[in-house]
Amino acid sequence: MKKVLVSAPVGVLVAIAAGICFYLAFSPIGIGALAAIGVLLLTMANYRASFRRGFGLALLTGFTFFLPLISWMSTPGFDAWLLLSALCALWVALMGMGIALVTRLPGWPIWVASLWVIQEGLRGRVPWGGFAWGDLAFAQAGTLLGKYAALIGRPGVTFMVALAGTSLLAAALAVRGRQRGMAQTWAAVFVAVLIIGLLIPIGDKINSPRTVNIAIVQGGTPQLGLSAMDVRRQVLDNHVEQTLLLARKVRTGVAEQPAFVLWPENSTDLDPFQDPSVGADINRAAVAINAPILVGAVVAVPGNPLGSWNMGVVWDPVTGPGARYIKNHPVPFGEYVPLRKELTPILGRFDQIPRDFLAGDKPGLLQIGGVLVGDVICFEVSDDEVIRALVAGAAEVITVQTNNATFGGSAQPEQQLQIERLRAIETGRTVVVAATTGVSAVITADGVVQEVMQQGEVGSLVAPVAIAQGRTIAGSLGALPEFLAAALGIMAIAIGIVSSIRQRSRRRVERRVGP
Repeated sequence: MKKVLVSAPVGVLVAIAAGICFYLAFSPIGIGALAAIGVLLLTMANYRASFRRGFGLALLTGFTFFLPLISWMSTPGFDAWLLLSALCALWVALMGMGIALVTRLPGWPIWVASLWVIQEGLRGRVPWGGFAWGDLAFAQAGTLLGKYAALIGRPGVTFMVALAGTSLLAAALAVRGRQRGMAQTWAAVFVAVLIIGLLIPIGDKINSPRTVNIAIVQGGTPQLGLSAMDVRRQVLDNHVEQTLLLARKVRTGVAEQPAFVLWPENSTDLDPFQDPSVGADINRAAVAINAPILVGAVVAVPGNPLGSWNMGVVWDPVTGPGARYIKNHPVPFGEYVPLRKELTPILGRFDQIPRDFLAGDKPGLLQIGGVLVGDVICFEVSDDEVIRALVAGAAEVITVQTNNATFGGSAQPEQQLQIERLRAIETGRTVVVAATTGVSAVITADGVVQEVMQQGEVGSLVAPVAIAQGRTIAGSLGALPEFLAAALGIMAIAIGIVSSIRQRSRRRVERRVGP
């Protein structure tokens, strides 16, 4: 068999096509099955290639994928968009070197799938807590492969997507090489991945008969983009007003009485603990609706004038502010500036972020209205460790407080909705999302969007939410599937390196000995 499958010029085209497939798998297009085709094409381009070629072609795929996927990052800054895209593409490029290596080994479709898990795991953690947007699994909530989330979690879904693509390629290569047995084996693997995905039950095994009514308020902002939160008092007033309107609907029987009300992230950027009028307005809304409100607030850190907390605060109509959750995973360069002293002279607009958001160290487990709520804030819904901590703590419902107003009108809110759908399947819990400007939603444990308020809508909704008991298999396994896949990938890389060294040594000896 040839050392590589395609020539270098064709490889460039194939690598670009792979990046396009990855992009089309995500919102706004959202053809999730194309993610597996993208894996097939990238593997084809890098099959048994040199490290240099593997790096270069995969880097091209990464840029083709991430530049359009996170084009909404151009709102905070063109340079931020390019730098973040470059960082993500670099991780794909490093994986491309690994693909070039492990495709020389027997059973390579499995090793390539493992490398995808490693790449996403590293990209989601390094540096500064990482950036997990664009994980293959996050395009699968509406596909057969997305159902694997209930068994083996987000990393397992990525593994199965990649295995589907690589096993299909392996079957085609075996047919071309007239290796009938090998072709049948990899074709069977491909079919088995699909059939098992079809048969996996989701959403109906761990829910109790008990339901509670949860209200969502989407108050809107005066404008979108970087200036969305400039009129901070107006944003708070919008959410108070919509809650008062909901209270009138409850009193007249138009809406059900909620156990609690969910406000979005940044529903008050005015510190309710420092400004008594802010606390009074929130309390007025809580008293009117006669239920606790989970408020998204920006709160000053006591004793640290340069620090803030992005916080969810439970505001009771009788006792006022109580339990609270401090966001565990602030967004670098959005909520805090790493290497501030070094980067500010280069990128002067960091002066516009004078205070850094500090990370909390406890999971968002909050008792609200008789429900143990697992709260996450905005981008950290893509963080596996944050989600696992809530499941381990026996959260009965997952809430997501988010502020997408900066990216309003882009694909970002829809992309986040797909992540939230996968998390519902993975955890076996209803996910309730409140956004300032959309998309707010109630997502059932099978990943179905039951209620939704789209971008630009203003208002509220009340929905019955199933209370979850127990865990999915994925919830019980925790990080184990990711660990096992990563171990397989590392083992394959080690074997590939040793094999490559031996082959080079053998060739050197043969050249010295001569014919």
